[in-house]
Amino acid sequence: MNAKLKKLTTAAVIVMSTFVLAACGSSKSSKNYTTTGNSSGAYQGVIKNGHYKTSKARGVNVSQNDNQYNLKSFENGLTEVSKLVFSPKSYIFQEGQYLNTSTVESWLGRKTKSNPNGLNPAQGKKSDPNPEYIQQIEEQDYMTENGNSMKLKGIVIGIGINSEYNYKKKTDGPSYTKKISDAEVQRQGKIAAAKVLKRMRKNSKIGNVPIVIALYKQAPDDSLVGGSFFAYSKNRGNSISSWHKLNYKTMVLPKASATNSTTSANQTDSDSFSNFKSQIQSFFPNLSGVTAQAQYKNGQLNGMHITVTTQFYSQSEITSFTQYIARAAKKYLPNGIPIDIRIQSDSEMQAIVYRDSGSDTFRTHVLTSY
Repeated sequence: MNAKLKKLTTAAVIVMSTFVLAACGSSKSSKNYTTTGNSSGAYQGVIKNGHYKTSKARGVNVSQNDNQYNLKSFENGLTEVSKLVFSPKSYIFQEGQYLNTSTVESWLGRKTKSNPNGLNPAQGKKSDPNPEYIQQIEEQDYMTENGNSMKLKGIVIGIGINSEYNYKKKTDGPSYTKKISDAEVQRQGKIAAAKVLKRMRKNSKIGNVPIVIALYKQAPDDSLVGGSFFAYSKNRGNSISSWHKLNYKTMVLPKASATNSTTSANQTDSDSFSNFKSQIQSFFPNLSGVTAQAQYKNGQLNGMHITVTTQFYSQSEITSFTQYIARAAKKYLPNGIPIDIRIQSDSEMQAIVYRDSGSDTFRTHVLTSY
């Protein structure tokens, strides 16, 4: 059995972005719970007994996942898929409570005599192993108020499928990579989805609420962006009803050159970012890098994550630079979409500039060290 599993523990970071669950605003009180309050386009979250209700299987994934962008875009993208079925205006978000750590670890393992529930195939020959297809599983629960308590109204399950599989024929030998075709990614994802749905329905606590299963194609380990969701299915019964195609894509900006897949809109976005990059580099030349991840939905730009890596540490420089970036972002970057800009050194995050969806105002926050 090749159960290369681990749990990822992430440090608490201030992230002011509209792509993640907002935990701000006025709280909504109830006898048994409170919520995190409303925020622009985001879900309210559940607070019970004074504590945010975390997932029972937080951060479990197959250990070969070396691309941290996959982890971030998987979670954020799953929330965006959820909004297609469960509107933030009507539903309250709760992290998964029905899949625990041991269950998810078992499902992400290979299928063996000791682990019959493994969604990945038996290894086969070590010199030519079967790929581990299923990489990540995450559950999100959607609730409504029911008197003084919450009632489960729907579940969303995200399944991440590898686009390549890395392995070694010998423990200390070289690494090899097997590419997994798009057709096989889709096939393996749908096979896993059918099994997961049947298993979820066996839990009597879930009842007949709709279960949405969304499929995500992992980006390769050396990719500078994460993968994307490509299909979802909303199901009332214990078998998959039908699949809905998702047209999501993530690109790195600026693009080195135009490609066959680059549309005029993509090129315009890339040019806008290039102008922004040139402007801030001319203002502060001591920068290690300026890159962006641009998210597209149905061919239209849906948001940007920008990272600016600095070489200076003076607090006054960081403050001035942050203020300048906010002005340059408003002038050069596309309007009407959520954007967050992380300013960081190689060792620490220094500041963040962000704009909510539909807003024309960039806000700033400088992290002060004492």
